[in-house]
Amino acid sequence: MKPIIKIDYVSDIACPWCAVGFGNLNKAIAQLSDTVDFEVHFRPFELNPNMPKGGQDAIEHLIEKYDLTIEQVKANQSNIRAKALEAGFEFHAEGRKRVYNTFDAHRLLYWAAKEYDLQKQAALKKELLVTYFCLAVNLDDQKNLLDAVIRAGLDHQRAQEILGGDTFTNEVRGEELAYTNAGIHSVPTIILNDQYLLQGAQPAESFTNAFEQLIQKT
Repeated sequence: MKPIIKIDYVSDIACPWCAVGFGNLNKAIAQLSDTVDFEVHFRPFELNPNMPKGGQDAIEHLIEKYDLTIEQVKANQSNIRAKALEAGFEFHAEGRKRVYNTFDAHRLLYWAAKEYDLQKQAALKKELLVTYFCLAVNLDDQKNLLDAVIRAGLDHQRAQEILGGDTFTNEVRGEELAYTNAGIHSVPTIILNDQYLLQGAQPAESFTNAFEQLIQKT
């Protein structure tokens, strides 16, 4: 029987480095899938929990939040686009246009894991990242969230019901609070077997090395 590695991937779909880490994590998992089973849970974290409807211009937001010049922002975006492409995501050439609130996306991810399985949650996570960074469309428009649900193979009508109410609001808030109370204030943060912490968009090789060390301990 193969050993199991549990992975809690704490992240936000509004985080470009979370997309890079997601792609690299999947590469590492694929390399070792013959020798170990992986149980990957995508956990909620909001970079901008107070972002109002309508969002904010992305360039303006990054300049204000990180005290950068427009030239620095554009250079950073170019670097991230290159890293994302290596990880399997073709970010929009002009970058995301606006920064949006992502709480509804986290509710949908919670639903996918609870009422489907972790594989469907992972599929939806990928499609929501594609929606935000590759398509760069309006995340406040529920149609764009529902399109991601359809691409991931989940029930469109059930998703619409969830978005129309407050289903899973308390559950997502509870998970967010648990991770912030545990000292997690930046993403991606990856927790292995409830014990070991990796932070940042690790390259695939770093994930692979960490997994191999865990396998040796089993």
